[in-house]
Order: sequence, then C-alpha cells, then structure tokens
Amino acid sequence: MTEECRASPFTSHKLYKEMGIMDTILKIDRIEKYYGNRSSLTKAIDNISFEVGHGEFVAIMGASGSGKTTLLNCISTLDKVTSGSICVAGEDITKLRGNKLNKFRREELGFIFQDFNLLDTLTAYENIALALSIQNVKAKEIDVRVKDIASKLGIREVLNKYPYQMSGGQKQRVASARAIVTNPKLVLADEPTGALDSKSSRMLLESFNYLNGDLGATILMVTHDAFTASYAGRVIFIKDGKIFNEIHKGSDSRKAFFDKIIDVVTLLGGDLNNAL
Repeated sequence: MTEECRASPFTSHKLYKEMGIMDTILKIDRIEKYYGNRSSLTKAIDNISFEVGHGEFVAIMGASGSGKTTLLNCISTLDKVTSGSICVAGEDITKLRGNKLNKFRREELGFIFQDFNLLDTLTAYENIALALSIQNVKAKEIDVRVKDIASKLGIREVLNKYPYQMSGGQKQRVASARAIVTNPKLVLADEPTGALDSKSSRMLLESFNYLNGDLGATILMVTHDAFTASYAGRVIFIKDGKIFNEIHKGSDSRKAFFDKIIDVVTLLGGDLNNAL
C-alpha cells in the first residue's frame, strides 16, 4: 500500500471505528480537477478530501454544476484528476493504466446509472450474467449467483424478460443486481432514482439498504434529492467544487435525518432545485 493510500486519522474516521467500520475502502486525498486551457480554466473540483469505510452508504449532494458528477466520474475512472489521489482498497487508481485499469473497473467497481444502461437485446438474466461472464466465472456458478441476487432484490419473476417488458423500477433493480453480483469493493450510483416514480424510488432505496445492511455493500451515491439521500448513513454536500458540509445519520430516524438534510439544503441557499 502506498503512503497516500493509508487511512488518515480524520475525525470522521474515528467515527467509522465507533460504528464498527474499520477498513477504508475509498480515500480521496486533496483532489482537484480543471477543465479548459490556460486562458480559460474552470475548477470543477477544488481540493476535496474524504474517506469511505467498508460497509458505509454515503450520499453526495449538490446542485447542477457543483462538481458532484465530476467527482463520481473521477472515482469511476471515467475522468482523470488534475492533482491528488484516489485510493480504492489501498490502491491509487489515478496511476492505473491499460489492462490494470480495465481489470479494476471490471472487478472492483459496480455501476448503477440513472438511465439503467441495460442491453436491450439481452434478458434481465443475461444482463446480470454478463458481468460474471466477463470475469470468466463458470456457467453453473453464474446461474446460482444470478438467481440468488435476483431473489434477494425481488426480481426473479422478470429474469426472462427484456428491458422493454419491464417497469422503470424493475430495470433499476436489475441494474443494481448487475452491479452487486460481482461482489465489487465499491458500488457507485449516479442519480439512481432520477428516472423513477416515487413508489419505484422507495422500493429501489429499500433494496439499497438491503444491499448495504445485509450484504455489506459499500455504496457511494450522487443525488440532488433529499428523500433519496435520507436512506444513506452519511451525506456530503458539495458546493462550487468544495465540501460545504457533512452530516451523519447516527441513531436518527430516517425522517429526522431527512429534516437535517433539508436544513443544510436551506443553508446552501436553495441551490438544490427539486430537493424535495
């Protein structure tokens, strides 16, 4: 493990230990991201640092243009930081190239997108199984793992259906199954409820709580929606590329945590449109 990937003695990290969370899965250390050229530079991320412990469910909130999506893109290796380091399970992913980078994306990350990103020509079963096939998992084991995660997320009845035959909520739960079936170190969710109605959103978020609480998945979710964020155990607020605030759920009820989130959104000056 490189020096920059060692866990920092942050105050928040002490809290992780009190919560029984010992291992640092994600460590963001002083990252910056610039776009443009010397004559016209835009700083999308401005010296952000934080850590996510194993088994945490963390939400990142911010208005459009706050830098939250850029941050997620950098963690997912879809974009590169200008400076700083991003460590996942002790490895600085900003230094990965070629086959090592592809292997990292394939084996260590799970992705859940707003628009599902399911392959239209494959059934739900085949979409989930594809993630395992790419890792050369044996067919018999693939069958067991796909049916197991489908049962846990309540989608056994749609396994033989194509995406066009499923509701938005079902498609997003299939996408969640695909993300978690490979047992990734970190699941990244980008506005996962953005295309869903309120009932489907609630069902999906309860699935996330199951993935996190019962299966031990570590989830980092970007959202602009306070209701969605209230299902997380911690919320980090970003404004103008910087961390504006951070709150922990602790022993609060989800309703009490929701109210705390709204209080911070108010402090942000109402920048989060449709936060409710």
